[in-house]
Amino acid sequence: MISVTGLSKRYGSHLAVKDVNFNIEKGEVIGFLGPNGAGKSTIMNILTGYLSLTQGKVEIDGFDITENPEEAKKRIGYLPELPPLYMDMKVREYLDFVYDLKKVKFPKKAHINEILKLVKIDDVQNRLIKNLSKGYRQRVGFAQALIGNPDVLILDEPTVGLDPKQIIEIRNLIAKLGKNHTIILSSHILSEIQSVCKRVIIINQGEIIADDISENLSAKLSSDLSLVARIICSENEMLETLKTVKDVKSVVCLGCKENGSFDFLIEPEDNCDIRAAVFERVVSRGKTLLSLTSNSASLEQVFLKLTEVADNDEARKMLGTQNNYEEEN
Repeated sequence: MISVTGLSKRYGSHLAVKDVNFNIEKGEVIGFLGPNGAGKSTIMNILTGYLSLTQGKVEIDGFDITENPEEAKKRIGYLPELPPLYMDMKVREYLDFVYDLKKVKFPKKAHINEILKLVKIDDVQNRLIKNLSKGYRQRVGFAQALIGNPDVLILDEPTVGLDPKQIIEIRNLIAKLGKNHTIILSSHILSEIQSVCKRVIIINQGEIIADDISENLSAKLSSDLSLVARIICSENEMLETLKTVKDVKSVVCLGCKENGSFDFLIEPEDNCDIRAAVFERVVSRGKTLLSLTSNSASLEQVFLKLTEVADNDEARKMLGTQNNYEEEN
């Protein structure tokens, strides 16, 4: 659905984006991450046709964004960090305007009604946009991106400035839209990326330094596969029980954390996944396993480790590959 080859962007003497390559298949929901100034927004603006590229090629559903921009843009819905809203328009009036601007061929009234219901703003469709809350304005921004039912949605910081309830609502909307659209999601809230996106692309200093599913990135940058188990049990009895689990190297009790339960740090033999075996052994002894958590690196820790090293090549070496996702697929 999206193909980026040898993409570079220069501002005068500054090379902001350097030879970027990636492919996104139809139906994928991709997390697009990078620190401020990394070139992330530049790439997103090039994908939408808002910025020109200096070198390389970008195709949307087979249409070159430079040679055939109209056809390529028909397939893109874009929600920038600040939605392009006309505050003195009513919600429906604004969406009618966007519909005409995009030259959409669907029946206007039915198409807009469907989008209003999808993003849950049909109850405010006759209100002025300037009188809406931040959350509702963000939903109106989503609605304008969905006009024309584009195959690709590019969402730049879609939950910035929202309260926790609004963030959850927008996150659920993105997950729902991901069933029928290819989505590129940029956000500084990494828990949001981890909950919605399977695959993550990390850019730093204008270059891609990681492109893989988040679980693989976490596994590569975790020092071990150790677990912390919280179990309602007798401390010494469970300590000895866990030591007999296949592929367990060592067990240490971390003390009582809740009434009647103890935490155990369980270290496996090299590269062994012992989660299922630990669960089965605890249950077979008639004990209650309250939680079983991995010590693997979170997406936030992965991001910080990769972007804090001085050299992008060093970051790639930490992952042991130049482009693991494309090699596996």
